[in-house]
Amino acid sequence: MKKFGLYCPIRKANPYKRMAKAMKTSHVSPNKLKRKFKEGNPNQILLTDITYLTYDLNQRAYLSGIKDAVTNEIHGYKISKSLDMKFVEDSMNQLYNITLDPNALINSDQGFTTLHMHFNDA
Repeated sequence: MKKFGLYCPIRKANPYKRMAKAMKTSHVSPNKLKRKFKEGNPNQILLTDITYLTYDLNQRAYLSGIKDAVTNEIHGYKISKSLDMKFVEDSMNQLYNITLDPNALINSDQGFTTLHMHFNDA
């Protein structure tokens, strides 16, 4: 590198990655779907995750979404400026507006903001 005048900057550690790793729990839910997301009926297999949205250069917001795995329809979403459980619960509460299969499953990547819920007939 010296010979060619190359410089390699040292990258700072990503604090969000470190925080996610530190907050992981030892509990892992069983993998009932085995990645067979499309093998079901509408309102039976739901997918959820949190996405980071960057705006105004260094500002960050978070999007919690819930999607039907079979129809790709978005059943619920919420945007928040803070990464707290309240906005995930708010997106989950939007599911009360639809009729879910009695055996509905919700799949997440089980990150540190994973919300474990069981759906009952309302």
